[in-house]
Amino acid sequence: MVDFERIKNQDFDIHFQKDTDEIQEDGTLIINRQNAANSKYPEFLPTWNPAEKYPPLKFFKHEDPGLRADPELRNLFPLDKEFRTKNITPKMGTEVFGIQLSQLSDAAKDDLALYVAKRKVVVFRDQDWASKGPKFITDFAKHYGRLHIHPTSGAPKGHPELHITYRRADPNEFEKAFQHKNSNIDWHSDVSYELQPSGTTFFAVLEGPEAGGDTIFANTVEAYNRLSPDFQKRLEGLHALHSSLNQAQNSAGHGGVQRRDPVEHVHPLVRVHPVTKEKFLFVNKPFTRRIVELKQEESDFLLDFLYHHIELAHDLQLRGRWEPNTVTVWDNRCTVHSPVIDWDAPVSRHAVRVTPQAERPVADLADLNKPEPSLGDVEESLDKI
Repeated sequence: MVDFERIKNQDFDIHFQKDTDEIQEDGTLIINRQNAANSKYPEFLPTWNPAEKYPPLKFFKHEDPGLRADPELRNLFPLDKEFRTKNITPKMGTEVFGIQLSQLSDAAKDDLALYVAKRKVVVFRDQDWASKGPKFITDFAKHYGRLHIHPTSGAPKGHPELHITYRRADPNEFEKAFQHKNSNIDWHSDVSYELQPSGTTFFAVLEGPEAGGDTIFANTVEAYNRLSPDFQKRLEGLHALHSSLNQAQNSAGHGGVQRRDPVEHVHPLVRVHPVTKEKFLFVNKPFTRRIVELKQEESDFLLDFLYHHIELAHDLQLRGRWEPNTVTVWDNRCTVHSPVIDWDAPVSRHAVRVTPQAERPVADLADLNKPEPSLGDVEESLDKI
């Protein structure tokens, strides 16, 4: 039996509004029919099914498609094809015109993985990718790894692998966003708490404001490279505990849906990319709890320094603008990002993300694709937490 009264009396987040949205007979939460009717992409509207549960994620061997790529990228950028690229910044970010993602061969998809690993963020304009629907996007992204099912967010019915962000055309939406804080900037990499966090990630804004609602990115390879050699050496060998517990508690506090139990995993603070072999910082303010080898005060001090180093260095960053029919592909391992909530007109912002998982983070490629972390003395430190 579905307890409709209990569901209606819960305090949901901005995505589901208990006073106006609806509950289907099986208990699935859906956007109300009026908003659904006004949506240009109703097939991508989020749903939440309280009965939908998934088992804990298990380790799998991941071969990055970029390792199979043509170093010259001739499958992605054929010599007989008209296209144009424009770098957004010298060391990160490129806009691509004239290449249609939906038409890529498997070999071209491999080249794309390498290109994204090198450029970190690649913005494709004039795409038909999203218009082909949830199943196409899901099948397309499986080329890049096992697809992550988010433990709390809404997804189109029948397509749990798609993560949907949805802000409705409500005059009060902007006010709600800043009700409890002065800034909504939230630098992060997605789901770093998993044993195998995300890799090559795809995101499209289906509907959005004419101006605003951009996404900002920061390059954690360059953030690592800026540090002095002695400081780099001090960071290497340290490990951080990443946890989804706060996310789960926040979702539960808002009456949200929990698809999986919260998890915690320990990852290297300095990680190595399997394709480019670059070292980069792997810290994530929403999910990194502490550096396990250090005392709590020491850990807080060091993490705060690293967060500020990444967030305040505008010369390590770019701002991606969401023009119509744009798809942005980024490497979720060696970048962090944040949405920018800066529009106040009553306009919907409706977006879809598909998130292939990558390898278990390693500090040494000799440990790549081993099922258990080589933690050594870290286990003793974890016992003291």
